[in-house]
Amino acid sequence: MAQSNIKVAVQKFGNFLSSMVMPNIGAFIAWGLITALFIPTGFFPNESLAKLVDPMVKYLLPLLIGYTGGKLVHDQRGGVVGAIATMGVIVGSDIPMFLGAMIMGPLGGYIIKKFDQFIEGKVRTGFEMLINNFSAGILGGILAILAFLGVSPAVDGFTGALVVGVDWMVAHGLLPLTSILIEPAKILFLNNAINHGILSPIGAEQIRTNGQSILLLLETNPGPGLGILLAYCFFGKGTAKQSAPGAAIIHFIGGIHEIYFPYVLMRPLLIIAAILGGMSGVFTFVLLGGGLQAVASPGSILAILAATPGNAGSYVANISGVLVAAIVSFIVGSLILKTGKQTEDLDEAARKMQEMKGKKSSVAGSFTKQQGEVPASVQKIVFACDAGMGSSAMGASLLRKKVKQADLNISVTNTAISNIPSDAQIVITQEELTPRAQNKVPDAYHISVDNFLSSPEYDKLIDQLKNDHTNSNAEEEKKVSAENNTDSNDGLLKEENVFLNQHFSSKEEAIRFAGSVLVKGGYVEENYVEAMIERDNMTSTYMGNDVAIPHGTEEAKKNVLRSGFTVIQVPEGVDFDGEKVRLIFGIAGKDGTHLEILSGIAITCSDMDNIEKMVHAKSAKELMAIIQSN
Repeated sequence: MAQSNIKVAVQKFGNFLSSMVMPNIGAFIAWGLITALFIPTGFFPNESLAKLVDPMVKYLLPLLIGYTGGKLVHDQRGGVVGAIATMGVIVGSDIPMFLGAMIMGPLGGYIIKKFDQFIEGKVRTGFEMLINNFSAGILGGILAILAFLGVSPAVDGFTGALVVGVDWMVAHGLLPLTSILIEPAKILFLNNAINHGILSPIGAEQIRTNGQSILLLLETNPGPGLGILLAYCFFGKGTAKQSAPGAAIIHFIGGIHEIYFPYVLMRPLLIIAAILGGMSGVFTFVLLGGGLQAVASPGSILAILAATPGNAGSYVANISGVLVAAIVSFIVGSLILKTGKQTEDLDEAARKMQEMKGKKSSVAGSFTKQQGEVPASVQKIVFACDAGMGSSAMGASLLRKKVKQADLNISVTNTAISNIPSDAQIVITQEELTPRAQNKVPDAYHISVDNFLSSPEYDKLIDQLKNDHTNSNAEEEKKVSAENNTDSNDGLLKEENVFLNQHFSSKEEAIRFAGSVLVKGGYVEENYVEAMIERDNMTSTYMGNDVAIPHGTEEAKKNVLRSGFTVIQVPEGVDFDGEKVRLIFGIAGKDGTHLEILSGIAITCSDMDNIEKMVHAKSAKELMAIIQSN
């Protein structure tokens, strides 16, 4: 358990560091292009334009990282204070302070966040702007001074030690050994922290003195990942083999290394192929004198070629290093795939990667099984989730309204995945649950959504149905309508179960609070709370539009005594797997008696204007009135 917790902590830390860099990749690309084009050894040397290079790498990039880090912690105010604090490490050093920015940005955001929490409710009306501005300025200034006097020299010393270590490794031919750390670090999402926090600052200094740096090739080399994906093209099985060619193109040309992580997670031994490929590539770079004159970001072959010094020897060295890495990882990967007996499940590996990342992956959807055409004469659409009482009910309510507005006689119901009827023609689920739904009803047309409240898939489906739908099912529609109005109870939403201005440090704390309200209200048994935690761990109960609806698992339905709701307002938000949640609807559903009010909540929350009104409601009655008005 302790090892698992450490692993999760490292993964989340890596993801947080990555989140500071990724939004600013465009700035890194701009700096890289200007460097590659206009420095003395560039393609078009220009002394005037080359003056942009140093200010961009010394001021612009660290400030963007610091601002983003602070913003991640405490939104706009956190970003501003984080940027102010980052200036301290920038001015206090002569080297690019990417690492210092990764420290001071989040620290600035954290300090101002704690200050805002401390003074909340204590500032007299009319003084809010004065306090907000002066607090940000004073705290930011203090942090900048501390960064200048303390953090900057410490980071300088740390970086200096790294430079000495790198020089020693180069002198003794040991630089290829860095792949032993870098390749596994990619899988833990520490690659951006290593590349931009450590390698890039040192590499920038080497570019100033030598015109190029081999360090900028250590993490960005797409060769190891390409070799693994090519091995799957020849020796993989099923979906993994079919999807590998497309993934190889995305990885090699697009530079998105994340796309090959699930293939490694399917066969963990493939990390050996990645390490040996990386080591071989670095050895080739060292042997032939490879290096880049700017950061290659993202790690695409095109970015590497663009950042390669404009001489034939450098091109030969860099291209050779990439090819050698790909060949070695391909050979080792092929041996592992041919001799291994482990069953390949790409969907499961993609979900595991997304769990490790701690938030939605931009490439996870690339591995979902391909769908055919929407069936003709659709009569039954089913929303499915684990328990069938929360997210699927909200999604079904919204789509049912759209179906009615389009004058289509189609049944739209919701259920637990285990109860999806065999005659369901279209099944809609959250992305993480789609493989389970496909196994349950493989002949249905499956749609994956990541936002039940405002998914563009709804309107896309309606447009297709309006063009293709010819038959009706009025009898089934009446049945659905009757089911949804059975035992409706406007008294389910009670004023004493509405909580305003709450603060939570984690989603688990928020879910437990919601569960305790349901327990105290006599809606559920006490062990239902643990089932709510379990349900969210299985698939996030984040619905989109800053809304989460924590509820129990399908097995926990037996612990529900009667239907009930709690509404929790969290103005500052709480993190649900990388998504900010400001409204929490804790749900206990019994015999469908909660569906009508849940439908109303879904329709209300599909409009962001209503979300803002509820988030800023000053009383429980005001918040309830907004829900009941829709």
